[in-house]
Amino acid sequence: MTRKMATIRKIDALRPIVGADAIECAIVGGWTCVVKRGEYVAGDLAVYCEIDSFIPSTIAPFLTKPGHYAKTFEGVEGERLRTVSLRKQISQGLLLPISILEQFDLTDCGDKVRPENLVVGDDVSELLGIVKFEQAVPAALAGEVKGMFPSVIPKTDQERIQNLSVELEEWRAEGLTWTITEKCEGSSFTAFFNDGEFNVCSRNLMLKENADNTLWATANKYDLKNKMTALGRNIAVQAELLGPGVQGNIYKLSKHMLAVFDIFNIDTQQYMSPADCKDMIEQLGLTSVPVLTSSAELSDKTIDVLLKMADGASVMGLVGCKREGLVWKCNEQRESFKTISNTYLLGEK
Repeated sequence: MTRKMATIRKIDALRPIVGADAIECAIVGGWTCVVKRGEYVAGDLAVYCEIDSFIPSTIAPFLTKPGHYAKTFEGVEGERLRTVSLRKQISQGLLLPISILEQFDLTDCGDKVRPENLVVGDDVSELLGIVKFEQAVPAALAGEVKGMFPSVIPKTDQERIQNLSVELEEWRAEGLTWTITEKCEGSSFTAFFNDGEFNVCSRNLMLKENADNTLWATANKYDLKNKMTALGRNIAVQAELLGPGVQGNIYKLSKHMLAVFDIFNIDTQQYMSPADCKDMIEQLGLTSVPVLTSSAELSDKTIDVLLKMADGASVMGLVGCKREGLVWKCNEQRESFKTISNTYLLGEK
């Protein structure tokens, strides 16, 4: 799934911020975003850019603080959007007037991207040059490239609950049950066996076997090549790699480990159910991400309630280590979402 970093959205509501005269809070789906007072009215269409977007300075030069230089990512100057708190109001993302599109040459883009033809949900990331910011990969994780991430396996990226307000209402009405796991802060790891061949991948690339590469070294530590070959099933194990040198090692682990969150059946093109995934993890001698409950209900839970539930201590780390968030997976059908802790996001460096 490709994350849409900049989309056309409707502003659902605007509300004042206590003690603030120049700014107010815009509600866009499940997101809250601080904007200039009077710049928008409820019902307006605007370009909403999600947190983790890298915004070129040519579009929003005001994001760079006075006296500071803009950052550079993939050769472009700009700034990364983070979660911030303004006057005790959480602000996530950036709203831009839909008229921002008028500064671009749309000659070769077709009528679809013209402001008067755009509808809610349309992705304008590529047009605006907005991409997802990615941290530089340490050399020990990068490895030698064997090829691109295989097209027969989905990349690991759950949708955030803030983008699923309509779906949330439907799930609540259906009375579904959910398995909740902790979302671990690590580096993406995929090992797969398909048509007699075993491979290891980072988030975007398939890597050549090399004992100096941490991903391959960890796969060898768990003897995954032999175990998955002996199993003879075309499956992909998807996990977070945790430990020294990985995302600051917030859990203070002394050795590398895998925390498995999904297993994908390549033949059926479906993820295993939470129960089947649990059985397969045990069969392979691996460790699951922490399972907090397997019988949760959404009942009357709102997006705000779900986000507050994401706060808390990590099961993985030392006392005082905050968790990144939670992942909810439906037991009855293939639906899932993630809730990222705002406390964690505000503490990011």
